Amino acid sequence: MSPVIPEPPGTNPLLWLGIRIAERVTGRRMVPARLLAWSPRTALGAGALEATAAHRIPGLNPRVLKIARITASLTANCAFCIDMNAHGHREVGLSDEDVYALRDGTEDGRTGFSPAEHLVIAYARGLSASPVAVDEDLLGRMAEAFDERQLVVLASTIASVHYWARFNQGLGVTPAGFGEHCLLPPAH
Repeated sequence: MSPVIPEPPGTNPLLWLGIRIAERVTGRRMVPARLLAWSPRTALGAGALEATAAHRIPGLNPRVLKIARITASLTANCAFCIDMNAHGHREVGLSDEDVYALRDGTEDGRTGFSPAEHLVIAYARGLSASPVAVDEDLLGRMAEAFDERQLVVLASTIASVHYWARFNQGLGVTPAGFGEHCLLPPAH
């Protein structure tokens, strides 16, 4: 399946350079970046958002960020986001079973998640809900478990996943083949 619009002919050379760098880093054809080339200003803003997205920060376990990204991707039900954000889950200590538990909402019965990780899962699901479902109790527990910088990074990471989810879903962008299996939640 192809996106609803084609890639633009004659992409701006600076944007093309950025796209090529992104594709070299990921090893995949980055269709979202290519489609953004239709609007250079939007592409620059999206590139700046992605460039500032945290993948590692001191004091915050990379596994926690991966859990936030995967949970937000699954909650948004964005196939491209799930494919990209779940890729490399084993590298941060998440098993396939952990990821399936996130997908299926059965992580509560798993001992593989720490109390702080359970908070991040609830936070990511709450911020990903429409309307947002994060109450004062959850915010208070998050503030006890994470410092100010970590909270900002977690909230902005989840928000950036949703930017990409809405963009990709709005244009029909399909997975890029980062993972070897589909993690979309089962249809009910």
